[in-house]
Amino acid sequence: LKMKRIPEEKIMTRLLEEDKVDRKLIDRMAKIIAEFHKKAETSKRIGEFGSLPMIGTNWRENFEQTKEFIGETISPESYQLIRERIDDFMKRNAALFAKRVAEKRVRECHGDIHSGNIFIADKIYIFDAIEFNERFRYCDVASEIAFLAMDLEFKERSDLSSFLVERYVKYSGDQELEKVFHFYKCYRAYVRGKVISFKLKDPSVDKEEKIAATKEAKAYFELAANYAKYL
Repeated sequence: LKMKRIPEEKIMTRLLEEDKVDRKLIDRMAKIIAEFHKKAETSKRIGEFGSLPMIGTNWRENFEQTKEFIGETISPESYQLIRERIDDFMKRNAALFAKRVAEKRVRECHGDIHSGNIFIADKIYIFDAIEFNERFRYCDVASEIAFLAMDLEFKERSDLSSFLVERYVKYSGDQELEKVFHFYKCYRAYVRGKVISFKLKDPSVDKEEKIAATKEAKAYFELAANYAKYL
């Protein structure tokens, strides 16, 4: 078995740095993701992963796992703000989450769509789907598209993020997506901040990497706090 290495210069992250990603490319991407979601498997069991009890469990786990980073990568104010706004949003929108489950918006998704997992040549290839964890793979399609939108905003391309959402809604027909969009962008940014924060407790990570990780995690948590203000 021979595996070809994907050329770095064709990864979307690099192309964004070089300002080579335009609206035409984003339009193609939105269409590909919308069509993938339409065909993606769904069932009663898969739907449960987008239900309010499961979403609440995921958030409680996030808050518990980031307590030790308060004052280090996330400020006490941001932690409190996000926790309060998320809890309040879930209480106010129980019917909306139930409706999205009933409308089969929860599907077997890719689970990790961000610019580092998109290869752009003549065609667009989205690789490295999560196969090892159902909780990451079975989710509301809004959460999946929110990950890429958040990633674009983190890289200071909110223009492309807005266009991505606009085109995705057109191709998918998901008119209520924007009602949960800041919620899921907040979730995706918070998880990124959490995962990067874990590096600070890893003895195999050197000092320089930890300094860089601290800065990056802080930026993700600040972005999550910004999204939370809209909830």
